[in-house]
Amino acid sequence: MNKKHFWGMLLVLLITGFVFYQELKTTSFSAMVKAFKDLNIGFLVLVLMVMLLSYVCEAAILAILAKRPHEPHHGMWAFFRVPLIQALFNAITPISTGGQPSQLAALVQMGIEGGRATSLLLMKFIIYQIVVFFAYVWTILFGFHIVAAKFSALAIFIAIGFIIHVVSILFLISILFAYRTTKRVTLWLLKQLTHFFSEEKVSKWRKALLEKIETFYAEGQKLKKEKGKLIWSVVLTVAQLLCFYSIPYLVLLALNLTPSWLDVTQMNIMIIMFMAIIPIPGASGGAEYSFQTLFSTFIKSSTDLVLGMFIWRFATYFLGILLGLFGWFFKPTKKCRS
Repeated sequence: MNKKHFWGMLLVLLITGFVFYQELKTTSFSAMVKAFKDLNIGFLVLVLMVMLLSYVCEAAILAILAKRPHEPHHGMWAFFRVPLIQALFNAITPISTGGQPSQLAALVQMGIEGGRATSLLLMKFIIYQIVVFFAYVWTILFGFHIVAAKFSALAIFIAIGFIIHVVSILFLISILFAYRTTKRVTLWLLKQLTHFFSEEKVSKWRKALLEKIETFYAEGQKLKKEKGKLIWSVVLTVAQLLCFYSIPYLVLLALNLTPSWLDVTQMNIMIIMFMAIIPIPGASGGAEYSFQTLFSTFIKSSTDLVLGMFIWRFATYFLGILLGLFGWFFKPTKKCRS
């Protein structure tokens, strides 16, 4: 971790702290203590356990994709620390840009060669994006009308986040299933950019993008041939996302509320879409605002709302930072091919 990451973490803490301070100013301390005492401890523990389970699912996906005959065996900790480190760097870099490079570094530290590590992450990324695509489409089709009716201002940003996600995911899927057409369309679009940018700049973009398309297509073809790994990875990705998306529902149960899992989960997915377009580490400020706006539908008490927001933010964000720091400093034994 460098100074930029340290300042990113500090910025997150300051913004999040300011948001909570603003809320706590108008909240009675005695009411907050009472709300905390009234928490359902069983569900509170379950919140943390389910969040940990989502990391376990992600580690298992990597272990399945990495498994090959006649290769060194890597321990459970070696794979488990990879999603933890990803959570740390997703949290402290704008638009989660540090997640992928940090995973690559963690895999290389295990003794996995850089090219193969990149290949593993690409395969995991392909599966994840396809599963997320269906989750986003399902949410917009069956849950967006609730937000549009009650929170029109926030709905606009959720719609923008959805469009950005879906366009990028459709582009990736088109590479896998319509490779030649996608390549031709990409080249045509790049050619149009020469009307607005210098030929030299567009040429650099063309080279970089075509390299990524070729790599992505090659990894997709490789994944298609390993159907057993593909099926198990899809199942575990669905489980991973169900765990992560269910956290707010479990938080509400910890607050002794009984909402619909479907409604809460749809709103949570929309929050995630909104957070993804906020160019601040951890989407600080926007995440808390969107949680308050959407979950005020289920939480009528302002005290419970602040407490729920804190538990949700800790489980989905600060827990990842703490575990990620632990994972970063405690490296596994590096194993090389014999």
